[in-house]
Amino acid sequence: MTPTAHPATAQQLIDKIRNKTAQVAVVGLGYVGLPFAVEKAKVGYSVMGIEQNPLRAERVNRGDNYIGDVDDAELKELTEKGLIRAVTNFENVKDCDVIVVCVPTPLTKNLTPDLQYVESVTREVARHLRPGQLISLESTTYPGTTEEVMLPILASSGLKVDEDFFLAHSPERVDPGNQRYTTKNTHKVVGGVGPTSLEVAKEFYGQTILNIVPVNSAKAAELTKVFENTFRAVNIALVNELCQLCDRLDLDVWEVLDAAFTKPFGIMPFYPGPGVGGHCIPIDPHYLEWKAKEVNFNTEFIALAGRINRSMPEFVLEKTQRILNERGVALSRAKIVQFGIAYKADLDDWRESPAIEVFELLRNSGADVTVVDSWVPEFELHRESFTTVSDWEAATAACDLAIITTHHKNVDYQRVLEVAPVVFDTRNALKGLLHEKLIRL
Repeated sequence: MTPTAHPATAQQLIDKIRNKTAQVAVVGLGYVGLPFAVEKAKVGYSVMGIEQNPLRAERVNRGDNYIGDVDDAELKELTEKGLIRAVTNFENVKDCDVIVVCVPTPLTKNLTPDLQYVESVTREVARHLRPGQLISLESTTYPGTTEEVMLPILASSGLKVDEDFFLAHSPERVDPGNQRYTTKNTHKVVGGVGPTSLEVAKEFYGQTILNIVPVNSAKAAELTKVFENTFRAVNIALVNELCQLCDRLDLDVWEVLDAAFTKPFGIMPFYPGPGVGGHCIPIDPHYLEWKAKEVNFNTEFIALAGRINRSMPEFVLEKTQRILNERGVALSRAKIVQFGIAYKADLDDWRESPAIEVFELLRNSGADVTVVDSWVPEFELHRESFTTVSDWEAATAACDLAIITTHHKNVDYQRVLEVAPVVFDTRNALKGLLHEKLIRL
């Protein structure tokens, strides 16, 4: 389809996209940006990664992979062919035809959006903006960010959106560690700031992603992603609340859930845990909650879900104390081995991990805590570094309690149960097992 607004400018860019001569820039080479850059380079695009961390940029240029969802050999081959390179500045953005922004969108300590990275990148792009470029934001954010934050900065260049340059939002849907759904085969939602921007963005994403889902605006695309993660947060909160109720009723929440999920319709599996972690579930719903206040709307489900999910580390602490008290051990004098600090099984990412908060609560209560996590050799808490141990059997044999906070598949939990005096399993790692030394969340 040939766009109607300024067809020459848009069609020239579309032609470049189709024949793979378009130069692509990916800003932010993290768990979203690097896999995306690899997918584009694999089909023949020349990709320049812009990464503010010089160590990461250097590793990319060596073909040294650091993202689990990227194949080591593929990255090495693509860098050797010159199809992927990394820089730490924006000087060559003017030579790029497509700029994809994949930077973090964290929260402030008051749970309000922190868009400093999006704004900083947009200002840099605006300095080099020229006719015939597509800018696409992939970072998860509140509805309105692309048009209300990015567009005014880009328009300060004097160029007109949907005529001279094209602007879109296409939220990432990366699930780290998921071997079934990757960047290529996960449906891609795309919304443009104008119809021409949408057509250009659809053409670009359609070159490497199997299914494109167009929506009528960038704002709709932004809300789509935030809703997806809010849906998960609310349902996780429901089972976390059920978990706390089952604890009061002396029922096994895992048994109840497994029975409920045998129903072939009208229900979807979600499971409790020591809290919610990762870069999406603990953060994204608060973006929507904050935005809703602008239109005098209270998102009560989101607020309640957030409170319940944030209460889980404290619940783990309280139940830990009860377990120890029943065995005549004070928490303040207890030796505890904590299995797992990563936020998700079989990943090396510990940022936003509920296991970190459990670790902090235990230490603040006076417990002597040893962490076992073969995926995470070192982690930080309030700028203090901690190392995890490899000889877990010796530490576990000498402890008062072992707590499973991340269900890594490379751990022999049956052996943990044999060695430890008691095991508190917050992840149902020992599913289906009944044992006097085993206590579930």
